[in-house]
Amino acid sequence: MKKEHFYQDLKRKRKITNPLNVEFKPFDRYGTVIENMSWHEISFESETGFGTFVLKLDPGAQSIPHEHTGFEEFLVLEGEMIDLDNTVFKKGDFVTFEPGSCHSSSSPKGCLLLVFMRGINRAI
Repeated sequence: MKKEHFYQDLKRKRKITNPLNVEFKPFDRYGTVIENMSWHEISFESETGFGTFVLKLDPGAQSIPHEHTGFEEFLVLEGEMIDLDNTVFKKGDFVTFEPGSCHSSSSPKGCLLLVFMRGINRAI
């Protein structure tokens, strides 16, 4: 491959995202929109549930109880999120949920997460 063609291909297939400056749409991964939650897909395949997205929880947001069929990991970029057992995830925390884990989370003050999904979550 010639150098010029290589660079053109790279520019077409590379995406740069600033997770702190993106446009959000309502979060609807469970078939209906979840109030006070929105997301920005970075590289996400709906059919497989694999990919990366930015998830925004406005103050008072509450996720629905769900089970992870694959790994779900996220980095807290801003704010705090509280899990079902009252564990608080704070800015800078990197959290891993293993396949088969079940939970729901809330964010009384709001938060911003960078999420890495490897499987579809099932509402429970």
